[in-house]
Amino acid sequence: MATGNWNENNRPRIPGFYNRFKTKAEERIGTGIHGILAMPVKSDWGPTKKVVSIKSEKELKKEFGENMDLTAFRLGRLALLGNPKELLLYRMIDDSAKCLTLTLKNSENTPTDIITLESKYPTTRDFNITVRTNLIEQDKMDLILFEGSKQLFAITALDNNLDEVVERINSNVENIYINAKKIDNATGLLGEISNKKFTGGNDGISSITNECYLEAMKAFESYGIDGFTLDGVTDTSLQNCVKEWVIRNKNEGINIIAFLGGSKEETLEQANSKSKEFNHEDIVNIFCHGYYEGRKYTQAEVAVYVAALGTGQGLGESLCNAVTVFDEVEPRLSKVEIETALNSGTLVLAKDDNDVIIVDDVNTLKNYPDDKSDVFGSIRAVKFLNAVDGDTSLKRKDFVGKVNNDDTGRTVIICALKKYFETLAKIGIIENDFIVEVDKELQENAVSDEFFWRWDATYVDVVKRIYGTGYVRK
Repeated sequence: MATGNWNENNRPRIPGFYNRFKTKAEERIGTGIHGILAMPVKSDWGPTKKVVSIKSEKELKKEFGENMDLTAFRLGRLALLGNPKELLLYRMIDDSAKCLTLTLKNSENTPTDIITLESKYPTTRDFNITVRTNLIEQDKMDLILFEGSKQLFAITALDNNLDEVVERINSNVENIYINAKKIDNATGLLGEISNKKFTGGNDGISSITNECYLEAMKAFESYGIDGFTLDGVTDTSLQNCVKEWVIRNKNEGINIIAFLGGSKEETLEQANSKSKEFNHEDIVNIFCHGYYEGRKYTQAEVAVYVAALGTGQGLGESLCNAVTVFDEVEPRLSKVEIETALNSGTLVLAKDDNDVIIVDDVNTLKNYPDDKSDVFGSIRAVKFLNAVDGDTSLKRKDFVGKVNNDDTGRTVIICALKKYFETLAKIGIIENDFIVEVDKELQENAVSDEFFWRWDATYVDVVKRIYGTGYVRK
C-alpha cells in the first residue's frame, strides 16, 4: 500500500494512506489591540521629537543610554518589567538642547583645525577623545572615544588622508555616538591628544513644558497605541489634558487607556477625589508608592509599571490580584481604606504575604451614566470593548467598497463578524449565546450605501471574590 505526504494541489492517485502535518497557528483575536504602551520621556541621549520603538532593555540602553536620573531609562526600564508587547518612547527637548562638539587639530607646530566632531544627539554625556600613534604602524594613528574612563569604541591604524579619517569614523559600526566632518581646506596630519573633552552640549530638559507633552501625545496618535502614561509627571492641568486627549481620540475611533498617578505627597483622600473627577473608563488613577531594588518609585512612577502590565496583558487576563515586581508598598492600606479607594475608582497596591499585588483592575468610572453599567468600571472589560471596536473596524478593509449592499453582501459581512465573536466565545471572553445580526430597525431607513448591524453578548468576568460557608458538626 502506498504512503507519503499530500496537499490540496497534489493529491496522490494510488490507493494508500497519506499524511500531512501542519503547525496549528495560534488563534488570534484582539488585532484591534496590540499591547503597545506610549510614554513621553526626558533623556540625555537618543533621537529627539521622534517616536522610538523599544522591546528590550538592551534596545533601551542603545537608544537612550542608561542614566537612572532621567526618565527615559529609569522609567523605560520599569515599563519593560511590565512586559508590554511594545514600548514607544518620545524624547522631549526644549530650545536649549545642543550637541557636544570637539575640534581635532593637525600636528603642525602651530596646530590648525582639521576635523569637527559632534555628538549624534543633544547631550551632556562625558565624552572625551584620545588620538595617539599606532603602536605597530608608527605612521598611523588610533582614535578612541571614552565616556568618562569607559571606552566606547576605537578606530585603529588611521591613514593620514583626512577624507578617509572622516569616512572611517562615520562608517564604524560601533560608532553610534559621534559624527565627523572635515573642515574646508583643512590639511596636515592628525595631532595627538589625550582625553580631550567634548563641550557645549545641553540635554534640553531644563524647561520642558506641558506643550512638549502635548506634542508627544500628538505624535503617538498614528502608532496604534493601546496604553499611555506620563513619565512620573503629576501636574493637574496636564493630566486633565490627557483626559481630554483620550476622549477626543475615542470619538475619532482611537481607543487609548491612560494610566496616571499623583505626587509623592498626595494622600489617599486626594487620590480618591481626583479619581471621582476623572470618572472615565479610559482613565486609571494609581495610588501607593512602590519599592524595587532599593529604589522608591512615586505613585505616578508606579503608574508606568501598571500601565505596562495592563497594556501587555491578553484579553482574558486581569490586573485583579496581579503580582507586581515591587518588593514593598507604601503606605500599607487598611481594608476600609482599600474599599474606599476601589469604590472611588482608585487602583491601589497591597502587600499579600511576600508579594505586592494590585488589588483590583478598577478604572475611574464609578458614576455610571445611563448608557453604561458597572461592567465599564474594570480595565479588562474596557480592553475587551476596545478590542471589539478595533477588530470589527478592521473588517472594513475586506468589505467597504468591495461587497454589494444587498442581502447576499450583508450576509457575507454578518458571517465574517460572527466568526470573530465565535473566537471570543471560544476563549471565554463572552458567553456562547451572543447575537450578531442585521439591525433591521435602522436598516429599514438606510440609504443605498449604508449597512447597519448589531451585536449582543454576555461578558464573562474573572472570579474576584470567593465566599465560603463552613458547617461545624457536634
